[in-house]
Amino acid sequence: MDLRWLGVDPRLVDLLLDHVDFPDETDTKSHHAPSRAYVRDSKAMASTHADILEYPDSYKFVVDMPGLKSDQIKVNMEDSTLVVSGERRRDKDKDHKEGVKYLRMERKPGKFLKKFELPENANCDEISACYQDGVLTVTVHKKPPPEPKKPKTIQVQVSSPQPQAHPPTHDGHDSRQE
Repeated sequence: MDLRWLGVDPRLVDLLLDHVDFPDETDTKSHHAPSRAYVRDSKAMASTHADILEYPDSYKFVVDMPGLKSDQIKVNMEDSTLVVSGERRRDKDKDHKEGVKYLRMERKPGKFLKKFELPENANCDEISACYQDGVLTVTVHKKPPPEPKKPKTIQVQVSSPQPQAHPPTHDGHDSRQE
């Protein structure tokens, strides 16, 4: 936005647009509209490309994050969701000091965001991340499979037949003695 004709320094406008977060619309017509944060995150997720690979012992998430330094990337766990985010910024002060003027800007500054719901067998305690040549690789190891339950064998006791006691007769004598 060039506001030089109004006497406004364009660097000031850029600074304000970058650092001021305008509140969401409170108009009754748009109370069902998504928030600015939701729209911003949706755009960041749509523009972040990723591959998911499954290996016998792990899952790998390969995310394109070009133009970032490793300290600009965050890898977080939120419950069972892996969240990868980052932000590419333009150093406007440095550009201004060096007299840089952009003739075309196709690599726009902005956010990167991707969320992955992890399966139940993912071990959230064993996660590693490696960033090289603009590609972030996050490895999530799998939990070892549960050992199959061994069938429990119950020993059956075989007992020899015991002689049955005969019921006594009416006169109180054992019926075997007669």
